[in-house]
Amino acid sequence: MKKIVLAIDSYKGCLSSKEVETCVEQELHVRFPDCKVVCFPVADGGEGLLEALAGILDMQLIHAEVHDPLMRVCDARYGILEDGVTAVIEMAEASGLPLVAVPERDPMRASTFGTGELIADALQKGCRKFLTGIGGSATNDAGMGMLEALGVRFFDENGFLLHGSGESMCRISRMDLTLMDSRLKEADFQVACDVDNPFCGERGAAYVFAPQKGASPEQIRRLDEGMRRFAALMRRTLGKDVSCLAGAGAAGGLGGALCAFLGARLLPGIDVMLDAARFDEVLPDASLVITGEGCSDLQTLMGKVPSGILRRAQRFDVPVCLMSGRIEEKDALLRAGFAGLFEASPSDMPLEEAVKPETAKENLRRAVQALARLMEDKL
Repeated sequence: MKKIVLAIDSYKGCLSSKEVETCVEQELHVRFPDCKVVCFPVADGGEGLLEALAGILDMQLIHAEVHDPLMRVCDARYGILEDGVTAVIEMAEASGLPLVAVPERDPMRASTFGTGELIADALQKGCRKFLTGIGGSATNDAGMGMLEALGVRFFDENGFLLHGSGESMCRISRMDLTLMDSRLKEADFQVACDVDNPFCGERGAAYVFAPQKGASPEQIRRLDEGMRRFAALMRRTLGKDVSCLAGAGAAGGLGGALCAFLGARLLPGIDVMLDAARFDEVLPDASLVITGEGCSDLQTLMGKVPSGILRRAQRFDVPVCLMSGRIEEKDALLRAGFAGLFEASPSDMPLEEAVKPETAKENLRRAVQALARLMEDKL
């Protein structure tokens, strides 16, 4: 029996990874009733990591009462794997941009405190290994809020206690680690990170990501100054320099804080996901892998889900087809090794129509039909 593996990222703002794969699976069974179809919901470390792993692994979902980016009480989830010691933390659950309405978005106020509360709750339940996704944040506090929730205290130049936020980061002068949760010394953090931006500077957290979180040009300048201030404090206090570290600017600088304070390793998000899910184990007898995302272009080849899937499948000489909502830079994608490109949305269809869930599902069914015609003799 032939086997097709589906590992398709979400069509953001439209369909989740699981919804995309369910639609593709149903149409594949119509076209190839004798084929075995294996679904692998995937994510690149941002929103969806928890849901993707929960759909594959034996995981207990834990609900915790924490604080959202504006310090309002909210319910957030994290997972504990069957080993009882590995926690899956998705920072967007507590500190994500979707938790804040557009008019309320303000990285000067927003805090990662809730993410720290999730880590603390997992520590309390005995977890000492952490898989942490840090995409989709509403924050630019360089992890200051998370660290505050874990016992680190911050002060301004007058000795006043500061609470984690972008505004407080701009005033930080001293920190005290004596009350930092001692259980963190036993913990190991792997961080799924899908960007390589440094902590500060023109390509840093503030200049690249703060605008989408509601920051004005003046706030962006101040936030970057605050990032530089915090980076200097970490050099003096911890002896670690994250200012130019690739990925340290992820999630408003949370990536840098996790490295400097918790000894975290920043890894390509898709690799963390695929290793945790043991993706390589389904490839040796696969006839075809189908991957994709909402929109594919040159950036797809820079660490996004489809490129990670392609890289893994090539090790086993399994062909990979790319099925995305929109596809640009097709020649470059074909040169990278994709066996076929299938654009779900017709080129003349307006985006606002293409992202409607029912329209997207119908477009996916047509894309599967096109794939079936091309691959019929191989499946």
